[in-house]
Amino acid sequence: MSNRHYVSNSHESTQMFKSSLFEKLSKVHFSVPLFLYIPVIAWCCWTALFVEQSGVILWALCVAAGLFVWSFVEYVMHRFVFHFEPSSKWGRRLHFIFHGVHHDYPNDALRLVLPPSVSIPLATGFFFLFKSFIPEVYFYGFFAGFIAGYLFYDISHYALHHFNFKARFWKKLKKHHMMHHYADATRGYGVSSSFWDKIFRSDFQK
Repeated sequence: MSNRHYVSNSHESTQMFKSSLFEKLSKVHFSVPLFLYIPVIAWCCWTALFVEQSGVILWALCVAAGLFVWSFVEYVMHRFVFHFEPSSKWGRRLHFIFHGVHHDYPNDALRLVLPPSVSIPLATGFFFLFKSFIPEVYFYGFFAGFIAGYLFYDISHYALHHFNFKARFWKKLKKHHMMHHYADATRGYGVSSSFWDKIFRSDFQK
């Protein structure tokens, strides 16, 4: 993927759909995922601890496993799904809708977190996928961690584009993501962590 495309510094974006309904569905305030998924995380934790009675230690380990798996899924989806550019006209159009618009308008405040029309089907799909092979005593803690990882990714993505940080961790993370946008879009695919970029050698050279 080249860096030849247009990049706007505006906090607003371009219209993507002729349909006003589709246009509204493509935009979302950054707080919406919090209202949607914090209850899901809480329900999963309650089910793990009080229904499945997994115990605090096992629950914590499962949550950690879910966070870890999410970090890998985040990297894979960003690198191989969001940055896949088909050669067909419709393929390029789909790429622009799902991710290209974000690279052209990186500061658009209403297209920095996944809209519910995308995140809910994805979360539902992952729920049934993991539930199909993970025993329930482990599953609910795991899925709580997985969704918590997604939520951290979504909210931190918004923050990286709109907040100024003093803490070293956040400054380093913001630099990593800004380099993905403004230096080389073929590197730096991790948003909430640069761990997998280091593992797969897609990090930026120092």
